Order: sequence, then structure tokens, then C-alpha cells
Amino acid sequence: MVLVLFFSFLVLLFLGVPVAFSLGISSFIYVLSADIPLIIIPQKMYTGIDSFVLLCIPGFVLAGNLMNRGGITERIIDFSNCLVGHIRGGLGLANIGASMLFAGISGTALADTASIGAIMIPAMEKEGYEVDFSAAVTASSSTVGPIIPPSLPMIIAGTLTGISVSKLFVAGAIPGLLLGIGLMIVSYYISVKRRHPKGTKKSIKEIGKSFYGAFWAILMTVLILVGILGGIFTPTEASAVAVVYALFVGLFIYKELSIKELPEIFVESMVTTASIMILVGFASLFAWIMASEQIPQMVADAMLSISNNKYVILILVNLLLLFVGTFMETISALLILFPVLLKVVVAVGVSPIQFAIIAVLNLVIGLTTPPVGVCLFVASSIGKISLGKISKAILPFLLVSIVVLMLVTFIPQISLFLPNLLYGK
Repeated sequence: MVLVLFFSFLVLLFLGVPVAFSLGISSFIYVLSADIPLIIIPQKMYTGIDSFVLLCIPGFVLAGNLMNRGGITERIIDFSNCLVGHIRGGLGLANIGASMLFAGISGTALADTASIGAIMIPAMEKEGYEVDFSAAVTASSSTVGPIIPPSLPMIIAGTLTGISVSKLFVAGAIPGLLLGIGLMIVSYYISVKRRHPKGTKKSIKEIGKSFYGAFWAILMTVLILVGILGGIFTPTEASAVAVVYALFVGLFIYKELSIKELPEIFVESMVTTASIMILVGFASLFAWIMASEQIPQMVADAMLSISNNKYVILILVNLLLLFVGTFMETISALLILFPVLLKVVVAVGVSPIQFAIIAVLNLVIGLTTPPVGVCLFVASSIGKISLGKISKAILPFLLVSIVVLMLVTFIPQISLFLPNLLYGK
């Protein structure tokens, strides 16, 4: 029966069926084959999405859409450019800096690539940067989004296993900053080597003016983090606060958001949320089948039979997640693999919080690797270049991402220092 489940799932994926429906159809085939009552399908799907924490997904999605449509992206880019635009290859650094700031709004890599890329890739090309380099910088820096809080993948990881989402948000801060700084170093090195242009140094007055423009976006991230860390509100309540804040800023401060646009933004956010929720529901059914067939235990036993050494297990898990990330979307892979692999790493003494950061970082790196790196597709489409060209250009950035991944994997305090400091061990 298990073979029927996995064979049908892989065939459907190969045929190009979306992951959510591949999970659902293969689970349905299994239920029919095993002569299990069909009522189990809605029951397990509902159980999977019946979580208070998951309510923050529509909130953060809507808040991100409101802030993006309210003119926030341009202001973040302008502020980043004012700070680093005068350095050699400054637009590349500004691109990465904007992604780090934008991460506190969107929480998703794809939104980052599409929003920032639409502005920065043409602007960099106009200034004399190679288009493959511009697209590669945009795609690689977008992976910072799901690491720096708020983060949709971390919400999913926390919901699946009962790990505190607040602690996961905090744990992602240092790894996210490390990743952003690492990408900046690579971008600067390549820019110096290729003699990329640099802009004029901005005056204190100009920097102050651009900071005021981006201030409300930065304040949103600070508001969310301080509220969660201070125990003022939960992540779900924080998402509601973020929506109210985004509406206020877009309508009354930036005044680039109109009442007429709101229905379209609400519908767009509902569609995005629905696609995530149906994925969670089908994945919950798929996970229940795997648990009933004791697949997690079999995987754990198989990996632990190879070695009981923590570092060997972590290397094996990293290789598996990097491989899966090359062809499966982040949330889908988390839903299927995270609970299974968590059992393995906890058995060898790895903190669940550290592993959550490792897993998310692994899988977002996959968003920029062929053959199914969705951020690569978006960036190459904006830059109008082939997937082969952007894949070659992104290699140095992928290398530094993997270096940061290894640091997070083998130095637990990188991800555990802040949670331990703020919440205790």
C-alpha cells in the first residue's frame, strides 16, 4: 500500500500536477486501496488546518500585499541605495539590503523576487550591470525573506510540531543577517572584479529623507518583533496588528493605497491563503498515512543505523533537504519531511529550534537552484534571460548560502543564542 502512495505521488509530480493535488490524489488512491472509510479524508484535512497559529498566515499575507501596493517597495530600495549606492556595485548591495528590509514585510522569497526584481533588475541593467548578474543577485537575496521574521515557513514548521513560533522568529534573526552579509560580500567582490558602476555619495539630508520614507516599513518589523518578544501579542495577533498598521500607512501616510484597490488586494490575499491552506490540509492527510504506516520510524531507524554521530546525521539530513529543495517548493517539503526528520535529529541531540532553522534555510536555498527553483524562473523572466545563464551566474551566491548553512548546522548558538537569551533554555 505504501508503494501505491509514493508511486502515484511521484507520477503525478512528474506529470506536472501541482504538489497540493498530487498529495491529495495519491492519498485518495491509498485510502481507496486500503479500504479505509472516505470520511477520514475531510477529518484529517480539517485536523491539519484547525490551528490558531495558522490564522496568522492570511494576516501576514494581507499585510505584505497592502504594504507592497502602498508604495513601500520603492521606498525601501531608495533608502538602501542612499546608504550603499556610492560603493562600487552599490546597486547590487542595495538590492540585497532591500531584500533584508523587505523580509520583515513579506515573509516569502517569491514575493521578494517579484516585487524587488521588477524594479531593481531593469534599473541595474540600465546602469551597466550584466543582466544575468542582476537577476542572480535578486533571486539569491530573496532567500533571506523566509529566514528573517516574520516567516511563513517557520509558522508552518512551528504548527506542525508544536515548537514556539515566537522562538523560531527570534532564532532566524542572526542566520538571516549572516546570509544577507555573506551575499553582500560576494556581490561586492564580483562588482570590484568587473568594475561595476558606483553612484554619488548622498548627503546626510538626503539619507534622512529616504529613511523617513522607509521608516514606516522598518517600524512594522520592529512592532511585530517587540510585540511578540514582549509578550504583548501572539504571532496570530501580531498578523492582525500588521494588517491594521499596513492599512493605516498605505491610506493615510504614504497615500498610495486607495479604497478602490482594497477588494482586489483582499481577493489576491485570499487566493494565496487558500492555496497554502489546501496544501496544508492535503499534506496533513498524507502525513497521517505515513505515520499510520510507521514511515517516520522506518526513516529514523534507517538513518540511525548508518551512524549515531550527530554531525554525520546532520550532513545526511542537509544533503537530503538540499536535494528535495531543488524540485519541491519550501512549504510542501516542510509539510512532508520536517516532522519525519525532526524525530531523527532530536534522537541524536539536536535542538528542534536549531533544526527548524536548518530545514528552512536548506529549502529556501532550493528556491534558487534548477530545475524547479521558482525564484530563478521569476528573476529570469523579469530579466528576459535563459535559465542556463542565471543558473551559472548564481553559483557564487549559492556557495556562500551553503557556507552559512554549514555554520548554522555546526554552530548551534548562531540560531539558539537569541531564543536562549530571551526565553531561557
